[in-house]
Amino acid sequence: MPPMRPMMRANQHPEKADLGAIKKILVYCKCYLPAIIVAIIFAVGGSVATIIGPEKISDLMNEITAGIVTGIDTGAVEKICFTLVAIYATGAVLNYGQQFITATVTQRTSKRLRTDIDEKINRLPLSYFDTTTKGDILSRVTNDVDTISQTLSQSSANLISSLALFVGVIYKMFRTNWILSLVTIVSSLLGFVFMSFILKKSQKYFNRKQADLGIMNGQIEEIYTNHNIVHAFGAKSQEKKKFDEVNNRLYDSNWKSQWLSGMMHPVMQFVGNLAYALIFIVGVIFIVNENDAVTLGTIMAFVIYARLFSQPLGTFAQSLTSIQQASAASKRVFEMLEAEEQTDESSKTEKISNVKGEVEFRNVKFGYSPEKTIIHDFSASLKAGQKVAIVGPTGAGKTTMVNLLMRFYEIDGGDILIDGVSTKSIKREYVHDMFDMILQDTWLFNGTIRENLVYNKENVTDRELDEACEAVGLKHFIETLPQGYDTELNESLNLSDGQKQQLTIARAMIKDAPMLILDEATSSIDTRTELVIQKAMDKLTVGRTSFVIAHRLSTIKNADIILVMKDGDIIEQGSHDELIANGNFYAELYNSQFVVA
Repeated sequence: MPPMRPMMRANQHPEKADLGAIKKILVYCKCYLPAIIVAIIFAVGGSVATIIGPEKISDLMNEITAGIVTGIDTGAVEKICFTLVAIYATGAVLNYGQQFITATVTQRTSKRLRTDIDEKINRLPLSYFDTTTKGDILSRVTNDVDTISQTLSQSSANLISSLALFVGVIYKMFRTNWILSLVTIVSSLLGFVFMSFILKKSQKYFNRKQADLGIMNGQIEEIYTNHNIVHAFGAKSQEKKKFDEVNNRLYDSNWKSQWLSGMMHPVMQFVGNLAYALIFIVGVIFIVNENDAVTLGTIMAFVIYARLFSQPLGTFAQSLTSIQQASAASKRVFEMLEAEEQTDESSKTEKISNVKGEVEFRNVKFGYSPEKTIIHDFSASLKAGQKVAIVGPTGAGKTTMVNLLMRFYEIDGGDILIDGVSTKSIKREYVHDMFDMILQDTWLFNGTIRENLVYNKENVTDRELDEACEAVGLKHFIETLPQGYDTELNESLNLSDGQKQQLTIARAMIKDAPMLILDEATSSIDTRTELVIQKAMDKLTVGRTSFVIAHRLSTIKNADIILVMKDGDIIEQGSHDELIANGNFYAELYNSQFVVA
């Protein structure tokens, strides 16, 4: 397997807010621009209805005050009340419409994000997954996208209506009384000062929180997938210590981000209450001095205006907290969406109609990183239908060679040809279709046995399933299951590692590709079952070029050609008898397996 590159660690967190990521989300939503415009219109309409209300309440208060002496005009009062009801009902309908549109746009954007990430994963090179843990990738698809979704559904809708309300309230206040307007606004400036300070301090902790969450998911996925190994090596305390370190970092960044952002709401509440007190003090001074510009109705209207003015400020504070989290989440999502992809191959039209299986390696050079070359100068010419064994010590480059043959990685130099055609000129999916591949690590997904066996192949009959399963010695086991091939593969079935490997081998047989790759395919199988499968393998390899990677050299004695690798180069090649007769590295390697200590 390829060497693992260093994983992303906790100290690689960005410390500054990335508003560029928020801009990318907004650009991402541009296809919904008509709906967003309608939502903005509804938000403005709802805010206008909210703003007109205090003015009508002021008229109602003045009408009642004036009628205390001369008699209350009930007709005028009823007219104002009915107008108020109509205004607030209209505002409620418009606000609901705006919330509905925003929620729809948000969910469609989230769905599109998840779809794009899923498609992106299929376009990413294998090297990307060498540098990123599975848990971190899952965290980006789930936690980060959900964070963006919540921000868009809650904050964006509130921000639109709050902004319209904020502007409208300022306009109505200045139109009513400019002195009381200044009193309200100046008292609120304190809130803006605190908000800017809090935002500056808290953003780095939101960034750390999202990154730490990805690291924790990666560790949990890794440890619980291999919990047997952890128990067997007595590493529970060691892994718990690592988990505690990550968990403490997550706690620290989460607590600090929430503590700082939580200060916004009480600060804005204090600012709002301060505005109420100042309005009453200044308003009473005007009334005492018999200034006709201010009446009791004016003061009542401004109390409502002050509440409406502080309401969007509080919403801004809460929304900015969500936006900070979304900024950190968006950066991680777009880092993945903008990661370097495999080269586009839509222009490649080369195909091999009837694959014979002739394979040639010409001076192949490759390294997983530019500074370290793994394959130095690899050359070999293999005939169609040959059984090719690849042997060598650990780290010699055996699996790397197969990965290059399958075009999981691109070579740095030289060429690989199949039937005289360079694999560079063939699309990757066509190269993959030429091979069956059975790895040392089994891969089965939750589903029925049938679905696992016929994976990505259509119109497979039960007879074909029977033949493949009988060939690998699995047919009797399947017949004992209650639903046979339709039995669900899950934890309750409790398959052994050997049975899982038998299923993967049967799956390769059913695919029936012209070439075959076996990477320690029988390593998880007992000796008796291995003999059964080995016979099936011999039948499977007849007439097709097969590449067998094996550490037990006794299993590849009947190979047509053996490639002996060491330090990324082929140092010997030939049949088993020829290599034994030469008495060189292969002979030493073979004989060392039978040395009794």
